[in-house]
Amino acid sequence: MDTAFVAREQDRMLRELTEFLSIPSVSALPDHAADCRRAADWLMQELRRLGCPVVTLVEGQGHPVVWAEGPQLPGRPTLLIYGHYDVQPPDPLNEWSSPPFEPTVREGRLYARGAADDKGQVFCLLKAYEASRGADGHPPLNVHFIFEGEEECGGRVVFDLLRTEPERTRADAVLVCDMSYFAPGWPAVYTALRGLCYAEISVRTLQRDLHSGTYGGAAPNALETLVRLLADLKDEDGKIHIRKLYKSVEEPSRSERKAWKQLPFDEERFLTDEVTGKSLTGLEDYSVLERVWALPTFEIHGIKGGFTGEGAKTVIPAQASAKVSLRLVPGQRYEKVARQLRKAVARFAPKWADVDVRIHHGGDPVQVDVESPAFELLDQAFEEVVGRKAVQARAGGSSPIVPELGLEGAPVILTGIGLPDDGLHSPNEKLDLSQLWSGIRIFARFFELLGATDPAVMARDEDAEDEEEDEDEDEQEAAAAADQAAAR
Repeated sequence: MDTAFVAREQDRMLRELTEFLSIPSVSALPDHAADCRRAADWLMQELRRLGCPVVTLVEGQGHPVVWAEGPQLPGRPTLLIYGHYDVQPPDPLNEWSSPPFEPTVREGRLYARGAADDKGQVFCLLKAYEASRGADGHPPLNVHFIFEGEEECGGRVVFDLLRTEPERTRADAVLVCDMSYFAPGWPAVYTALRGLCYAEISVRTLQRDLHSGTYGGAAPNALETLVRLLADLKDEDGKIHIRKLYKSVEEPSRSERKAWKQLPFDEERFLTDEVTGKSLTGLEDYSVLERVWALPTFEIHGIKGGFTGEGAKTVIPAQASAKVSLRLVPGQRYEKVARQLRKAVARFAPKWADVDVRIHHGGDPVQVDVESPAFELLDQAFEEVVGRKAVQARAGGSSPIVPELGLEGAPVILTGIGLPDDGLHSPNEKLDLSQLWSGIRIFARFFELLGATDPAVMARDEDAEDEEEDEDEDEQEAAAAADQAAAR
């Protein structure tokens, strides 16, 4: 690794990242389809500049996937790097201190939509790859890149690609840099992600809007009906009233709970610096980390209906809709929860309303096996650069692509260089530049360490895993027998 690379190239890299972030690649808005294509083109040009002999654009029914391969190095491990070039819509625009697609540096932080999620982190890996190359321009290992443009809108192009060509995931490890440190100075790898069920609930109570003076007090109001239905689905204490929703939840292990208690979590700081509210809500019998990592949630994202323009218009709305989502935890399945949501809405719907539930997209929760040697190498890189190994944590967010990336059995490393207060999906999203510069050094070192490892060491020993599973089963059977004997 070129140890002077970051210091020498900072100005150039900041210009390049600013250029990338200036592209408004909002995948959810059709008006930005051309911008998403521009972002994909930017990546392709960068990958070619970095010496990748294979750089292709994979088309589909949506925004394209960028696929690239570095020089082939026989006998070296292969790393698959995943990221996404699309971003969330920037609304509300009036809450940004500087325009979301005019990247601005303030007090060592780069503010722009996509700065942390995920363009800045994709850029970090590209620069780490550049820094790790030798005098011949070759990196220390085989690297394949897959960058999609629909992570933020639930598109299917990358899923269709990997389902039809699963061999693209054939690697010794997969690296997903789309996460954050647990706290400043505390890098993390993630052992679980929540799943997602995103839906729209629509209510119609009348054939047309009515005059509230003439019909108010007698005609059913679609907005009022929808609000009451939503309140029935989750009470003010945070409990979700969907039958059997909690029944399949797998609780965290005792050791996992114990590890969480050792993390530097400050509830008051979490409230003021991250949540930015007056109080936390939710199930009070559970810790905050359990609420955001290990329990399902139900959130309302937006309500539409009636008159919301300037001035006054006294109508009883005939129809209304709400966009909602459930976050799922280990033990739950997206398709089953979608059915449970439909049944719950039908149960709470009043007789005077026609109610429909449209499921937009979703995915199952993910649990990650962190026993691969690749995690130890990443720990070493973190320790050398940051001075601390990564802590193991769960993430409250979702990433349905993760199981697909492991289709061929490669361990999937979920990590990142962001910080908890980066404001993902919010106004004034930012990335601390110090995190970017150290991240480039961390991952360049990780590439070196992984490249120096015999691929045979990276392979999973399935026989050993089977033996461990047999031993675990024997221990469980012995414990059950002992419990039965004690009960007698």
